Amino acid sequence: MYALVIDGSISKYFNYPKRFILGDIQYPAKIFSVWTASEKAAIGLYEVTFDNSNKKDEAFYINTNQSFTYDADAGTVTAAYGTATAKALADTTWSQDDEDDGNLPDDKSVGDVKVAGLKTNYKKHFNVQAAGLLAPTDWYVVKATEVSDYSVPSAVTTYRAAVRTKVNAMETAIDNCANVAALITLLTYTEQDDGTVTRPLGEFPDKVV
Repeated sequence: MYALVIDGSISKYFNYPKRFILGDIQYPAKIFSVWTASEKAAIGLYEVTFDNSNKKDEAFYINTNQSFTYDADAGTVTAAYGTATAKALADTTWSQDDEDDGNLPDDKSVGDVKVAGLKTNYKKHFNVQAAGLLAPTDWYVVKATEVSDYSVPSAVTTYRAAVRTKVNAMETAIDNCANVAALITLLTYTEQDDGTVTRPLGEFPDKVV
C-alpha cells in the first residue's frame, strides 16, 4: 500500500499499483516497482508502514480503524491502530429504555439477551463440542430404552458422564473469568516444561468408540 503526500498532507492511497496524474504529469503503474524509494519520495509517494503493535485478537477485542500519519522528518507514512476495546464478557440485555424508545423487537422482552457476551459464546461453543462427542454413542442409550435385556456398556456410560462433567467444569471456569485477559489465558495453549502443549481449560476425555 502506498500513500501520496502533497504539501505535507496525505492526498491519496493506493492499495495496488495503478497509474495516476500528479500536476500535469501522468505516471505509469510500473513506477511503484521500478523506481527506488528515494525517487518515489521525490514526488511524494511513500510505501505505507503498518504498525500493528496496538492490534489485538479480534475474537476478544474491537480494534479501531487505522490512522495514517505522515512524518516529514523521517520521510515515512505509518498506519497504526488506536487502543483496542475489550468485548463484553457478559450478555447485553434489552432494557426498559429500549422498550420506551420503541427499539424493542416484537419477539423480545425486557431482560432478554440483546447481544451475547464472550462467556455465553464460549460456553455455547464447548457445549456444541460436547454434544458432538456424545452423539456417536447416543444409540447405546436409545437401544437400552428399547431393548429390555440390553444395558449400555460401562465404558460408554463412564465416557458420557466424563464428557458432561468436563463441559460443566469448562463452563464454571469460563464463568469465573474476571476479565477478558483471564479468559484468553484460560483458552490459550502454551508449551509446558515437559514439551506438551496444553491450556488451563483442559480437554474433553478421549473417545471410547
